[in-house]
Amino acid sequence: MTEYSWGMLCHLTALLAYIGIPLGNIIGPLVVWLVKREQYGFVDIQGKESINFQISMSIYGLIAALLTYILIGWVLLAVLVVTNIVLVITASARASKGESYRYPFAMRLIR
Repeated sequence: MTEYSWGMLCHLTALLAYIGIPLGNIIGPLVVWLVKREQYGFVDIQGKESINFQISMSIYGLIAALLTYILIGWVLLAVLVVTNIVLVITASARASKGESYRYPFAMRLIR
């Protein structure tokens, strides 16, 4: 596999949470990043970006879950799920072409 394919996997593995793997959205990109970051600079950049975005989305999801008690949280959760899927697919497509992708709304926790 090429470094661009590994970079794409950094993003795509975030979708593991949607098949029922607890914290799969963070664990998937983290595993790919830890295994390939020293071998490929592109993977190091895209892995950090993906992990930061997924941690951010998890935090936003927790806040939205708390807001379900006043009903607005259900709408926010739906928006977060759709946004996450669309942005992960966009980032994956860009990474497969060798383009670095920077997620909007992501807190830069890992530098």
